[in-house]
Formats: sequence, structure tokens, C-alpha cells
Amino acid sequence: MQVRPDVLFSVANFPVTNAVAATIISDVVVVLFVLAINRVVSLEPTPLQNAVEMVIDYFIKITEEIAGERASFICPWVLSFFIFMLISNLIAQLPGFELIILKMPMSKSCNKVPLLRAASTDLNFTLALAVISVVVTHYLSIKCAGIKAYFTRFITFRIFPVFLFVGILEFLNEITKIISFSFRLFGNILSGERIMATMYGIFPLGLPLPFMLLEFLVAIIQAMIFAMLTLVFMHIMTDKPHTI
Repeated sequence: MQVRPDVLFSVANFPVTNAVAATIISDVVVVLFVLAINRVVSLEPTPLQNAVEMVIDYFIKITEEIAGERASFICPWVLSFFIFMLISNLIAQLPGFELIILKMPMSKSCNKVPLLRAASTDLNFTLALAVISVVVTHYLSIKCAGIKAYFTRFITFRIFPVFLFVGILEFLNEITKIISFSFRLFGNILSGERIMATMYGIFPLGLPLPFMLLEFLVAIIQAMIFAMLTLVFMHIMTDKPHTI
């Protein structure tokens, strides 16, 4: 598996890769999943409703423990990140996910490319999620703490130049968040896909099973890590800075 996803076709000069195709499928599954849950909600919950309510209750409880009253507007974002990433990661672990092969004579890698590729193995996908997470975090910071308190996190002349230097470090930290967010998810999922491809190449009838179970676990853990880090960063940024 190469690092760069393969382009299937273009729409108005926008390249549609096999990772984009997998992302679209994930979007559709998320929408259908939400609609299905909405239809089965009742006073006598089904096993599916119980499972979903357990996940939602867990995120509400942990968000309230960390962010307190701010959980009302932080939890929906954290839960949305978790559900979307979990579904996109788990779909990529289904057997036969990359078995549909297309002949692409213009492909730079080879003339046969898979129709689908795990969305998180595309750095553009993980980078986009990281940018959204950081941008929303800063938006909530301004909304909750106020514009003045927000800017004093980065620009202040109290105890000059110590706090000014600290503000610069805070600004650089926001940039490194995007890098760490995107590369952590990208690296873990891509390495897992390569391990699975190697195992299938060695012995496709049994040897990959333990690794498949491991990758299912990794898919859940990576979605959880991204959601929890977003929660922590949102809590820190929406908390009003303490003044000396």
C-alpha cells in the first residue's frame, strides 16, 4: 500500500480518490445509523437503543466530570467526532473492503487500484478532522470566555516579556495540535493496514484473524483518543484564564 491514495476520477478538477470514496460511504452509514436509531427509540428500548444510550451516557458523564456546565455544548462535538471516526475506521476493517479492484491505466502506481481505501490512511482526511477540531475549539473559547480573554491567552504584556513569550508558546502549541492530531491517527491506521496486507499475502486463511481483531481494537482506541483529546482541549480553551 502506497502512502498517497489513488485517484479514481475527477469532478471539476477535484480528484476523487479511493479514500474519498470510503469517506462518502462512512458519511452515508452515519446518516443511516442515526435515522435507524431515531426510528427504534421507544420507552421499551431495544438492544441497539440500549447500546447507543450507554455510549451517549458515558460521554455525557465524562464530559460533565471534566468540563462541568460547559458539557452541554462540548459533548455534542466530542461524541460526533467519536462516532464518525469509529464508523469510518471499523468499515475499513470489514473483510473484503479492498477486494474490489479497478483497472486504472493512468494510475501512477500500477494499473490496478482498489475501489476503497481506509479514510484515515489519507493524510488529507485526518488533517481535515484535526483542523475542524482545533477551529471549533477556538470558536467555543471565544463564545465561552469572551474575545478579550481569548486574545490574552496569546498576547499579553503583563510581566513583560515573560507572559508574551508564554503567549507565543501557546500559539505554537495550537499549531502542533493539528500536526499531532492528524499524524497520530494517520500513522496508526496506515501501519495497521500495511500489517494486514502483509498477513493476507503470507497466508490469507487464518493467520490474519488475530491481527484483524487487533485492528478492530485499534480502530476503537484511535477514535476514543481523538475524541478525548478534543474534550480536554475544549475544556482548557473554554475555561476562563486566571489572572495574576
